[in-house]
Amino acid sequence: AVRDARTRARAMEPPPPDDDANCKDGGYVFVLELATLETAKVGKGYAILNCDDHANFIRRHGKQPGDHRPDICHQALLAILDSPLNKAGMVKAIYVNTQKNVLFRVSPKTRVPRTFKRFCGLMVQLLQKLSIRSSNGPEKLMQVVKQPVTKYLPAGARRVGFSFSAPEVKKLPEYVKALPEDAAVVFTIGAMAHGKVDVAYTDDFISVSRYPLSAACCIGRICNALELKHDIV
Repeated sequence: AVRDARTRARAMEPPPPDDDANCKDGGYVFVLELATLETAKVGKGYAILNCDDHANFIRRHGKQPGDHRPDICHQALLAILDSPLNKAGMVKAIYVNTQKNVLFRVSPKTRVPRTFKRFCGLMVQLLQKLSIRSSNGPEKLMQVVKQPVTKYLPAGARRVGFSFSAPEVKKLPEYVKALPEDAAVVFTIGAMAHGKVDVAYTDDFISVSRYPLSAACCIGRICNALELKHDIV
């Protein structure tokens, strides 16, 4: 059974007001695509399938254990939510799109569980109840929403997709410096073990390294470059 008290997401304190006009104009949205967050009844309760704990169960159902990597989504969310960029109020929204075509929104105020086991418990709760409320108020910190993700993206936003297989390698500090100051920017990153993000809604499709990077490492680079741009220390 999912233990609500132990797995409920907690709201962080709202970021302090910032005089920088860039925090009022534009902002950044992250979309994590193809996350492997699949629930199944294993034993007496439900669980998020992962390659370490449920390899035999996954094989019995004719699938590859290596494709079930919910830890990638966990690490990616931590990289976004823990970043100084988010704490300065510059991240406006986070969306996660699973391989099962379930879309959910994560509030930038959310503090996800630090440990993987508790994160999986939270994801089971979210996918069953369709929302997670703050423990100290009525605010929904996570909520399953209707597809497609494009209807939630800011109008006029620049949409940038990232993949190692992209035809062009960009130096990220130079790339983000050229992004518009007064319009929102959407960053789309794959949250799966293999393959590439193939979505039609991106304006640019770039790589940020000559080497394959994990989702969390790629997000770290994006946040770092934006923090330098906005002088967030």
